[in-house]
Amino acid sequence: MTSTPKGFRLHLGIFGKRNAGKSTLLNLVAGQAVSIVSATPGTTTDTVEKAMEFIPMGPVVWLDTAGLDDEGAVGDLRAAAARKTLERIDVAIIVFVGRWGEFEETLRADFAARGVPVVAVANKADIAPLDEATLPPGVAAIAMNAVLGEGLEEFRQAVLAAAPAEYVEAPVILRDLVPPGSCVVLVTPIDKEAPKGRLILPQVQALRDALDGDCRAVVCKENGLRDALADLRTPPALVVTDSQAFKEVASIVPAGIPLTGFSVLYARAKGDLGLFAQGAAAIDRLQDGDRVLVAESCTHHREDDDIGRVKLPALVRKKSGADVSFDFASGHDFPDDLDRYALILHCGACMTNRRAVLSRQARARAAGVAMTNYGMAIAHCLGLLDRALQPFDLSPPSGPSHG
Repeated sequence: MTSTPKGFRLHLGIFGKRNAGKSTLLNLVAGQAVSIVSATPGTTTDTVEKAMEFIPMGPVVWLDTAGLDDEGAVGDLRAAAARKTLERIDVAIIVFVGRWGEFEETLRADFAARGVPVVAVANKADIAPLDEATLPPGVAAIAMNAVLGEGLEEFRQAVLAAAPAEYVEAPVILRDLVPPGSCVVLVTPIDKEAPKGRLILPQVQALRDALDGDCRAVVCKENGLRDALADLRTPPALVVTDSQAFKEVASIVPAGIPLTGFSVLYARAKGDLGLFAQGAAAIDRLQDGDRVLVAESCTHHREDDDIGRVKLPALVRKKSGADVSFDFASGHDFPDDLDRYALILHCGACMTNRRAVLSRQARARAAGVAMTNYGMAIAHCLGLLDRALQPFDLSPPSGPSHG
């Protein structure tokens, strides 16, 4: 890995009507022609993503969206695709020309309901000066000419001021659970789903986080864990395992040593751990005929024993004793009609950001549908979830239930 993964980058979305200059703004910020620019409305048809270093913030992802006022059959599809990005946005930039109208205010209210800060940009100020009288109370707009680069520094400072504090420091995965100078054991099985010559992303990021916390990290496969523990002079402060090896690892690690899984760590880093814990318990309440949604935030080639498509459904059926059916969603796809599901099983979300996962949890909660992630579901099915949650200060969760 040579750069910060998108899942841990601040996501900045550029929204507005067609031909407001959204793509020109992105090209100005990026210092290169990232998006196609044309005087013809509707030039941007699909969301354009650009990962870059936004000084002094650090690694970010810019998302340039199609105009939300697009028209016609194809235009409606473009606008719908652009709206899907709202769930991933940490800071929203609303670009308008001259006057702030009902369209912009409705969009701002949507982001406010999601808890997303907004930066307002009055673009093309050279031909359409900002009408401040149209701005609602509490909204200040930056007058810009993105073609000439005017207002760029003011825009940069506004984005930095709006960015959530959690992106100022490196993301925390496990280092707050263990004291500096302690030992962390990372159990990393090498199976068919592990990339050739590499570790999977959560394992790499957990290792880096342990080092950032000034911990000593011991990395081993499950068949070398017993010897690794025996070689240590003092017990490790924490053992982290791949979910698929939970049962074997739990039988080896003494009860007095804290044990959890990479996916459980990610349930906290990417979402609401308490809600995920409650969602796992819903497996026991499944009934014949219930539908379960399996959501993967990435797309990959599936093996015959794929964890999300094969192993996890088999575990859920065995644990619940119910004849349930499974639907699958990949990447940024996530159904609108969640209320037809009894349970949602989400992957560890290593390839997406925290805002997207929290948005999905909020949607599930509003629909009254329980939601958990792969690792917590596996731990629950194996009777190990209580132990996997012991390292965390977990308040009693409150959220949706089903059944």
